[in-house]
Amino acid sequence: MTRRERMMAALRCHQPEEACPIWEIEFHLYDRLADRRFIVGREFAALTPAEQERALHANAEIMVDVAQRLHFAALTSIGGYWEVAPGEPAYMWLPDDGPRRFLSILKKTAGQEICVIAESGGTIGMPAAHDYVDFSYQLYDRPEEIDAMAKKRLAASKETIARFADEGVDVVLSCCDVADNHGVYFNPQHLQRFFMPYLNEWADAVQAAGMCSILHTDGNIDTMIDQLAAGSLHAVQALDPTAGMDIAAVKKRVNGRLCLCGNIDLSLFHHGPPEAVYQQTRDVCLACKPGGGFALGASNAVFREVPIDNYLAMIEAWKEYGRYD
Repeated sequence: MTRRERMMAALRCHQPEEACPIWEIEFHLYDRLADRRFIVGREFAALTPAEQERALHANAEIMVDVAQRLHFAALTSIGGYWEVAPGEPAYMWLPDDGPRRFLSILKKTAGQEICVIAESGGTIGMPAAHDYVDFSYQLYDRPEEIDAMAKKRLAASKETIARFADEGVDVVLSCCDVADNHGVYFNPQHLQRFFMPYLNEWADAVQAAGMCSILHTDGNIDTMIDQLAAGSLHAVQALDPTAGMDIAAVKKRVNGRLCLCGNIDLSLFHHGPPEAVYQQTRDVCLACKPGGGFALGASNAVFREVPIDNYLAMIEAWKEYGRYD
């Protein structure tokens, strides 16, 4: 099996040959692991069109080179602008039509060896902090507006899914936080009205286009795991240990109905030591790799501040414990 084939097998809850795949939803250490500069965000936006085109090709080559070194089975393409705080842009983004241009370049560079994953939106989720209260009132006072919003987002996502299929994308990702550390944001009735039907329709559209679907959500989603496993979704990413999610317990619970991606504690990557990362990776691999339906990675984006030695400890543990006999 190629790495791409191992990732696709795991997403379909099969046990791949050789080893469980490694995938990061977002990885910010390319600069520190490559011998060339990785250019994104505001630095990229300041380039001339010709310079941007060269940077897109260089970025794709860097991503694939690092993926080969770290044994990644999949790469997430770079998306559009997003903020880590109001007015403060994240590190990993491209302006205007940059994400669309880069996706095509990344797919050609990755070839058939590495799985390419792209984000499509698709469903409503928790609101941003600045409109949290207004959105909560809207759920009760003007639910028809929430219905309209959900339908609009799904329709736009279906157009994106069709484009991804034409580009040769392997997996479609929906980044949609629906929980915090205390539990799911929506009550059961709202979850069934505003989220689950649209998520399943989104996942059906992805599958009909010949791709696999992954939902990313932070927080404690324990009360909705069974609904996710019973629906059309292929996989869920994060299973946030900071929010008390135990991936080993969830693996037993879903019983081959849902692939789990994660969930090495991001705070452990930040603070270490490497021995602790190695130990947690060993425990997660031993608990989750049997039978397939598991992809190893951090519980969330691997930020630039993560010490390289801490991250490489996960790779070393995977070499020992992520392989199938």
